[in-house]
Amino acid sequence: MRKWYALLVLIIIFACKNDKKEEKIMKPTSSIKKKEVVYQVFTRLFGNTNTTNKPWGTIEENGVGKFSDFTEKALTEIKDLGVTHIWYTGIPHHDVIRDYTSIGISNDDPDIVKGRAGSPYAVKDYYNVNPDLADDPKNRLKEFQALIKRTHKVGLKLIIDIVPNHVARNYEGKTTPKGQEPFGASDDTSVEYHRDNNFYYIPNAEFKVPQWQDGYQPLGGEKISLADGKYTEIPARWTGNGSRLAQPDRNDWYETVKVNYGVRPDGSYDFEVLPDNFDAKDYKSHFEFWEGKNVPDSWMKFKDIALYWLAMGVDGFRFDMAEMVPVEFWSYMNSNIKMQNSTAFLLAEVYNPDLYRTYIHKGKMDYLYDKVELYDSLKHIMAGHGWTDHIETVERGMKDIEHHMLRFLENHDEQRIASPEFAGDPKIAKPAMVVSAALSTAPTMIYFGQEVGEPGAENAGFGSPSRTSIFDYIGVPTFQRWVNNKKFDGGQSTEDEKNLRDFYKRLLNFTIGSSALMGQYQEIHYYNKDHTEGYDHRVFSFCRWSDDEKLIIVTNFDKEKTYDLTLKVPEFMIEKWKLSSGTFPMEDQLYHDSNPELKVTDTKRGEFSIQIKPLESFIFKLK
Repeated sequence: MRKWYALLVLIIIFACKNDKKEEKIMKPTSSIKKKEVVYQVFTRLFGNTNTTNKPWGTIEENGVGKFSDFTEKALTEIKDLGVTHIWYTGIPHHDVIRDYTSIGISNDDPDIVKGRAGSPYAVKDYYNVNPDLADDPKNRLKEFQALIKRTHKVGLKLIIDIVPNHVARNYEGKTTPKGQEPFGASDDTSVEYHRDNNFYYIPNAEFKVPQWQDGYQPLGGEKISLADGKYTEIPARWTGNGSRLAQPDRNDWYETVKVNYGVRPDGSYDFEVLPDNFDAKDYKSHFEFWEGKNVPDSWMKFKDIALYWLAMGVDGFRFDMAEMVPVEFWSYMNSNIKMQNSTAFLLAEVYNPDLYRTYIHKGKMDYLYDKVELYDSLKHIMAGHGWTDHIETVERGMKDIEHHMLRFLENHDEQRIASPEFAGDPKIAKPAMVVSAALSTAPTMIYFGQEVGEPGAENAGFGSPSRTSIFDYIGVPTFQRWVNNKKFDGGQSTEDEKNLRDFYKRLLNFTIGSSALMGQYQEIHYYNKDHTEGYDHRVFSFCRWSDDEKLIIVTNFDKEKTYDLTLKVPEFMIEKWKLSSGTFPMEDQLYHDSNPELKVTDTKRGEFSIQIKPLESFIFKLK
């Protein structure tokens, strides 16, 4: 595998060197004037100041954050970090192991719930919110509406999850509006499939709880009445990840059931497909295409859910595992959303690069996760294995859709950078963060705690450390020091944590104010590998520019080596920037303490000298 990878790298390098330089210039594809930055926060963990951290602990033992913890002070601090959108993760009412029967919520069975606090992706009622998050659970929806108002008041837009591929195995939808039905209410359960069934069934079979192995037991083995190894479901239904077994495997998404979108069990479609030319049409044309058409029942149910939350003031959605749902549904769903709110922020989890363009153009998604391309490449480089050459390979391969590929280094599914299982040191992410935030016109996303170096080391119960738990009640120690007993001022943070947050704040605020980062892109990495002594594959350099701003960005991914370089700016860039011969002062936009001069010769070649320390980055702006 390593020999194959090395050969591939050589082929790519050769191809890149022999292409015409002008053809590598990326032109902007967006009408948005400035960068957007998404701050993902796991809502129930944000304001929790309890430090007990008992594995499988209850709310009373380990605590839980609330909607009310997002005070104007807290939200202002998030906005001032350089954030435009906040993604509140875990809002819709999902399964939880806590007794809320006094307010009419049924108890959830630990045999079909992951963790004690439950998976946010096993939604039980799409028309209400997680009762754990409310100071007064019976008024939980009003408390969330108040949070929407506070979020907007400080100038942030907000995103919540919609999970279209599956719902909780015990979905109830008790607060579904009058005139509408919860998922599955009118299904014909005698057949495996019917177009307007919301679920797939296994006739004449009874659901069985998975066989637990390796010592795992729900709730860590705690004995409560419902944790009996049984859950009644007759007939059994397909599991969320597509398993058709009445007894799913423990590694299946056993806590959920798959939603039927009119896809027959053999994979064929029971609905009209989009014409071939519809990838070039706008959302209004897609809306008109579907208007009046008879679509599967699940399509209408999820459309109604999205419009319900938009009407409440939500500004957009993150769609879980969108590629497991037909693209025609997304054309229908997203065109309906955009007709109600043309600026809605629509972000989808899609991991198959072969589907990117289909889900962007036909599915009318604004943004997709750039996980398997840039994230995986940067992770490899941060771990000390990859070459920065691959950054340009990724960017070239997606230049036609670069604006739609949201960049990140952490989210709730990925390992924390500071965890020993990943980089072991949050500072190692600094050059990668500069590249992630400045390489394209796409939005940037960070995960709460990333900005202070949270390592995700707690053993919360379900799952394992290195990822902050989304299944159990737990505290987040490094982040709690910044929360500082809900003063939200970093009063308990260490100097390293304060310095790291300061770096993120400087970088993100620069990105949301820069016109060049919504302009054109050109790597100068390969030119410097050929022409600059000492420059190698641990350094990366590129240019970004607009009519009124010109940037040269240089990063050092090496955690030990300092580079003394006389960096070159090639002739084709000098011509693009229309620079005459002479000296042009520059200033670093991150810390403003490095001010080299770009010297342009009569032969239209530029150069400047810098010393770049381990894990250091510069964003030089021509004055």
